[in-house]
Amino acid sequence: MTKTRLLASLVMAPVAVAAILLLPTPWMVALVTVVLLAGLWEWFDLAEIEDTLARSVLLVAHLGVMVAIVWASRWREGYTLVLYQVAAIVGVVWWLVALLWLGRSRFGSDHESFARVFKLAAAALAVIPAWCALAWIHAEQPGGHRWLLAALAIVWAADTGAYFTGRALGRHKLAPTISPNKTIEGMLGGVVAGVAAGVGFGILAGATTGDLPKVALVALAAVLFSVIGDLFESMLKRHVGVKDSGRLIPGHGGILDRIDGVLAALPVFALGKALLEF
Repeated sequence: MTKTRLLASLVMAPVAVAAILLLPTPWMVALVTVVLLAGLWEWFDLAEIEDTLARSVLLVAHLGVMVAIVWASRWREGYTLVLYQVAAIVGVVWWLVALLWLGRSRFGSDHESFARVFKLAAAALAVIPAWCALAWIHAEQPGGHRWLLAALAIVWAADTGAYFTGRALGRHKLAPTISPNKTIEGMLGGVVAGVAAGVGFGILAGATTGDLPKVALVALAAVLFSVIGDLFESMLKRHVGVKDSGRLIPGHGGILDRIDGVLAALPVFALGKALLEF
């Protein structure tokens, strides 16, 4: 499984990096829209929306919100990122609420209709703010594309560090009722790897020496939020009794399995970068 996981990563990573660095923001956002909508389709499985027509309507509704944000952000003098920024703030608040939900992980596990409502609301509050945060980071100049790469590298490094540290040193369970395989040691390894990646890629993005402590702080927050995102998806999967959100990516599961941490990390990175001004 580790070999398959590594090979899949070696294929996906160069494609993702090339898209981030080479595509203009509108095309980058369009590509990410497709990826996020694919993740949403898997989220509907976890929310137990079985009817294809209902799932299609929900998917189009989310796409409609994204299109509306793009349309409303255009004005006579150019383009404003205000709606994207507001949505990112909403995303940060949502993931703090999600942390409370993790503390009551059985909430929404009874397969009743009200549970679907909460899980669908969670989908919108997770996906749309992350999409807005990504567009915000990539569009800002100078070096927005490099800062987006730094934000994603933080999550990728944290995920890899947590995986291998957990396998080698993991002894104490992080959240045994939600994700039995995750350990505190793995999380700490992920934190170290994520912060190191943030500092390294921050330098490549143009951070000054004085900026590096601020970059490290935001990277730390992004890693911790990515853990919340990962655990939240694990909770949803446990509610419906599945191991992966899908089978699209060999060794990794579904799209949602790969972007759960990113969904939570991007809004906090975008907001932290703006507040600390680096």
